[in-house]
Amino acid sequence: MALDTIDVKILEVLQENARVSISELSKQVNLSLSAVSERLKKLESSSIIEQYTTVLNSAAMEKDLSVIMMISMEDPSKTEEFDKLVHSLDEILECHYITGEYDYVLKITTKNTTTLEQLMNKIKSVESIKHTQTNVILSTLKNKHSVAPIATKL
Repeated sequence: MALDTIDVKILEVLQENARVSISELSKQVNLSLSAVSERLKKLESSSIIEQYTTVLNSAAMEKDLSVIMMISMEDPSKTEEFDKLVHSLDEILECHYITGEYDYVLKITTKNTTTLEQLMNKIKSVESIKHTQTNVILSTLKNKHSVAPIATKL
């Protein structure tokens, strides 16, 4: 689906506040309610909008420790146990299969060093894991939750 500047503006407004009313959205993009509704339906049906979600404040949820964990596997084709563990642990927010020295990178947010140690022991108990490296996130300069929309040139 080709995006025009109005679609981009709709997406930018929704990225700031997905709970914005259709009425307010229509005012911000200078379109009628029905036109905005129709565009939203097209953006959703084309899978440009994957989902609407709520982003929770980790500190307010008493999850004050975030880390990046790099994982190297003995045999990256034998990851079934690792895959199941990753999906079962809510503290693992992201898991990416990557190129380079390591096979996976995890973003983990947990309560404190004690809960991190317990989590690390669970992860390291996976038989196919060869090596891990864990780095504590001290501060975050940028944390976007989605890609930036851009208009498609026609």
